[in-house]
Amino acid sequence: MDSPLIIPIFIPYQGCPRRCIYCNEHITAGSPQPPPTAAALKRQILASRHRTRRHPPRVEIAFYGGTFTGLDREAQAALLAPATACLREGLVQGIRISTRPDEIDDAAAQFLRTAGVWTVEIGAQSLVDAVLEKSRRGYTAADVVRTVTRLKTKGFATGLHLMIGLPGEDGAAFAETVRRAVALQPDMVRLHPTLVFRGTELADLYRAGAYAPLSLEDTLAACRHALRAFESAGIPVIRLGVQTTPEMEAPGVVLAGPYHPALRSRVEESIAGEMAARLLAALPVRRRTVLFTAAPTLAAHLKGRKKAQLETLQKDFDLAGVEVAVDPSSPGDVLTLTVGDRTERTGRWGPL
Repeated sequence: MDSPLIIPIFIPYQGCPRRCIYCNEHITAGSPQPPPTAAALKRQILASRHRTRRHPPRVEIAFYGGTFTGLDREAQAALLAPATACLREGLVQGIRISTRPDEIDDAAAQFLRTAGVWTVEIGAQSLVDAVLEKSRRGYTAADVVRTVTRLKTKGFATGLHLMIGLPGEDGAAFAETVRRAVALQPDMVRLHPTLVFRGTELADLYRAGAYAPLSLEDTLAACRHALRAFESAGIPVIRLGVQTTPEMEAPGVVLAGPYHPALRSRVEESIAGEMAARLLAALPVRRRTVLFTAAPTLAAHLKGRKKAQLETLQKDFDLAGVEVAVDPSSPGDVLTLTVGDRTERTGRWGPL
């Protein structure tokens, strides 16, 4: 299903009871702006509709950054009023907010529903207590489970924000977070790598040698694992990687970590590479020219940047040549390999 067109409103740090060790929202959310008036918000919605080249099924206003329900009720009402007005006029079809799992109770949920909020995204980050403690999040995995369950019971669509490579998190801990997140059956998930930003406590730990960020390759492997688990459970991953801001690209802002402005593309390329390697290992291909056939997007991911992935496959499998044919009628998650008169096919996560 097509994703909605999101009209973002950033409220960095607002409502946050503490500052997490990795957080610098002035970098990740950009320069703070005053919340829009109803008239300004209407103009923003119409401009966004005009710019988009697709026809989204829904338009939603989203409050990102900060802890929305950590604000006092009057401040929440002031932020929501222009959005609610746009909802009532039919300019948008939904409002979503993001918050912490320990900052929303039954009364807060009822207030949000009355204001027209139907989606609540929870900044869980991890579902392993030891990792949450090292990141000084101030809540437990049980709090996340309790909050998501409560919101689902009340009819809200729910989202989970998860991070990869937090302090104290190894591969087993991240796999446990993914397993528990799948069990919660949220309506959507966002995955973000842990980056070391200037001006954070994590930066101090990094400089002191007390924190080592994941490499890009380890991050790609973790993302592949998570995507496979969530997609297999029918849970869409609506964001993979951080949203790049001009502030983030300034020199000396990202001190370390697996930063990539197109992380999802890199993950998809690595998945396509695994699919190709699986097929090449199944047929006698040494010193032969092989032909891959795929839908346009999968074909592009298979080639990689400047066809670098094809060159790697040719070298690793001692191929005479590698060709890629684009077939728009091919399923988007199926890759076909032809060698002479033999053909093999594979799906995104394994043999068909």
